[in-house]
Amino acid sequence: MALGDEIDLLIIGGGINGAGIARDAAGRGLRVALCEQGDLANFTSSASTKLVHGGLRYLEYYEFMLVRKALKEREVLLGIAPHIIWPLRFVMPHVTELRPAWMIRLGLFLYDHLGGRKRLPASSGVKLRQHPAGEPLDDRLVRGFEYSDCWVQDARLVVLNCQDAEANGARIMPRTRCVGAERDDHGWTATLRSTADGAEQQVRARMLVNAAGPWVGEMLGTTTQHPPQKAVQLVKGSHIVVPKLFDHEYAYIFQHTDGRIVFAIPYEGDFTLIGTTDVVYHGDPSQASASAEEIEYLCEAVNRYFREPVSPGDVVWTYSGVRALYDEDESENASAVSRDYELNLDRDGAPVLSVFGGKITTYRTLANEALQRIGEVLNVTAGPWTGDAPLPGGDMPNGDFEGYLASLRARYPWLPESLLYRWVRNYGSRTVGLIGAAGSISDLGRHFGADLYEAELSYLKENEWARTADDVLWRRSKLGLRLTQAQVGAVQAWLDAEDKEERGGFDVSRTGEQRRDGPA
Repeated sequence: MALGDEIDLLIIGGGINGAGIARDAAGRGLRVALCEQGDLANFTSSASTKLVHGGLRYLEYYEFMLVRKALKEREVLLGIAPHIIWPLRFVMPHVTELRPAWMIRLGLFLYDHLGGRKRLPASSGVKLRQHPAGEPLDDRLVRGFEYSDCWVQDARLVVLNCQDAEANGARIMPRTRCVGAERDDHGWTATLRSTADGAEQQVRARMLVNAAGPWVGEMLGTTTQHPPQKAVQLVKGSHIVVPKLFDHEYAYIFQHTDGRIVFAIPYEGDFTLIGTTDVVYHGDPSQASASAEEIEYLCEAVNRYFREPVSPGDVVWTYSGVRALYDEDESENASAVSRDYELNLDRDGAPVLSVFGGKITTYRTLANEALQRIGEVLNVTAGPWTGDAPLPGGDMPNGDFEGYLASLRARYPWLPESLLYRWVRNYGSRTVGLIGAAGSISDLGRHFGADLYEAELSYLKENEWARTADDVLWRRSKLGLRLTQAQVGAVQAWLDAEDKEERGGFDVSRTGEQRRDGPA
């Protein structure tokens, strides 16, 4: 699609909401372009707790409809992306002084039944002294509960939605900022600027979608004079990663003394992910980072439960993300602000749809509702389609990850087991395209460290818009946890060398990176 032509929809923001709307709209035949000032999933959408879940804690705030919607979507997403989403069993130790057991059982009963659970096992009580998850816990914890949710590779979910949108004709433009938009009675004229070299182009669109995440309010001022009907509150959530605290595959859900929930989750084989915080945030969302107070808070939260204490000195990486939530009551308690989404359609002249809030789990329903609103304006007749259409790589036979992995193991016996497993977990059925004609490990090209080879870098550059080491090592993968600074530099040098051969278009430019604390 040439941007010199008028398009139907310009989406501002390349996080999960913008990507989901782009995929849905392009699949319904709309002419779509998406611009993102950084990499895809550069900020909030790569800084989640990596869960597709109903949100057990939201039951405390009586958000039954949100939990039901999310639980139903958990089933759908597990079906369309079985390579990057998989079941995870959570253990909740029972602390009598926090909640009576009957209340937890009632909450878990609702959690099991609100969303029509079909794929995952039901909740149950456990005796922690006889359960694998009891081993690292303090001896005073003897009873608990376990229930099901799912893990998701969050940034990859964004990329896969953008890949599918592009396959349906959308133009995906990372590293491209919308710096202005003027409306008239017939549409929008938006000015897009490369964040690499400052080159500008203008796009004519019938409608805008403001899915700018924590910049939604700033973008609202650029596109319309109508303020939101409720206050927009920016909330920062921070996570820490430490060397693994346990050897089993269960995750934990703990309650801190202030009533907040903190998770401790197996992460990338050798680590444990702990999070999250909820802090009202003021400042540039791109500069959000975990404060010393947040790190201490998360350590204290898990130390109430684990036998061996965790200290800030154990932390090998931290990350933070900022969400823009619609705060109807302007609550001072960030945890009490609803995680549901709201769509605001302004039709005073050319239409603009602004997206507030939302969760990764409900991104597809948000996109579907957005298309209903968009369809009313642009006369779209095509109906919903994304619920049973696999995301790229998700079309493994019968959605059987283990069966597909076994088939590739037999087909490529020369590939190391750990590498093949990681590739199938990241790329699913597209692993075959990544391997290409390679018949030995040497055919994968240069080895950069850990299990990163040139073949994968080439695949990510050519198929997934990766242009920087951060794109590869912290969003398309988490290999940044395993590489030295010198190896990271070698990855960036390779990408820079490749980029020089193609530089000149908006789709190959580089951008400044999200601030990250930690080893890379």
